[in-house]
Amino acid sequence: MALNFKQESFRDDYTYKNSPEAIKRFPFPFPEDQYMYSVNIEPHTKGKPGSVYEFPFDIDEHYVAECHDRAITLAEDAGRYQALPHMMDAQWDFLELAMESLSSDYPEHFTLTKNGSIWTWENKPLGIHDTFTFGDSTTLPREPFDYMGRQVQGDFVLLDQRDETLYADAGMVTCQADWSLAFNVGMSWREWHGPVPKATELGVMDRALKYLMNLQLANPVRRLNWTMTVNPRLDTSPENYPHWGGDRNKVNADNVSELIHLRVELQSLFRLPRSNGIVFSIRCYLMSLKDIATYPRWAKRLHRVQKTMHPDLIEYKGMTKFHPLVVEWLSQFDDGADIGVGTQPE
Repeated sequence: MALNFKQESFRDDYTYKNSPEAIKRFPFPFPEDQYMYSVNIEPHTKGKPGSVYEFPFDIDEHYVAECHDRAITLAEDAGRYQALPHMMDAQWDFLELAMESLSSDYPEHFTLTKNGSIWTWENKPLGIHDTFTFGDSTTLPREPFDYMGRQVQGDFVLLDQRDETLYADAGMVTCQADWSLAFNVGMSWREWHGPVPKATELGVMDRALKYLMNLQLANPVRRLNWTMTVNPRLDTSPENYPHWGGDRNKVNADNVSELIHLRVELQSLFRLPRSNGIVFSIRCYLMSLKDIATYPRWAKRLHRVQKTMHPDLIEYKGMTKFHPLVVEWLSQFDDGADIGVGTQPE
């Protein structure tokens, strides 16, 4: 699949734009007219050609710009990458999974050559060409997870399985939706997900943990999560709140469709072979309300979901200040017609 990588920014002047092709393949997350937090896990199997589900790791037109934005964030705050010492096997697991996936699925952009334990990796879009010894971190310019995590879109958390739970013991997190790796690293599953409203009383997280503890090798799973953000900004971390928090006050009836972006996370989980850990991939997609409305079915659905949203979820997702403006703007597209079940556009 040939990709035309864009030069664009996710901060300062915000030159990020979606092509018509990118809009059409956007993973719209709402199959019904109402939403409440759910696990919604399904097998991460090969999807339709051109869809975000076609390959284990989705690479799109924003790849180069996202990797550049990640490099900026890591240069400003090295703590966005953390790995506890016992996670080295999991680091190599991740590197192997990512390199083999990208070179197999996007051979015109990535090449992996193996000669025993001597591997050569070429990333043409980023101009990277390295030969190293698999298993020897001294032969790479960075730790394996740090090296490869900079070359795949999305955030990644490596989960260690022990004591009948999962621990977030390594991560590369530069485009998170208002949570902190520095705060969460080393936490257990329940500690990490404690803030999610109603998750405990509904038993959602307990069911998800039980499911993931039994995750099998070569049988990854996925789910969609979402929130809304002002501007197409990847880094909405607590550490950088002064840089983006005030943007919520800039939204008005005239600019809401351009400033507010639906932020969808394609969350995938893969069992790792050597460490028996799990890599948690959090791939972020951003779409303005204006772009979403190019498909009226999506605009109708989004209006109905937002109009009936539980106040606790609105607050949890940080949408309180601009949420009424979103609902009002979307209402113009909703004629009340039945649009059935499903996330597909027209």
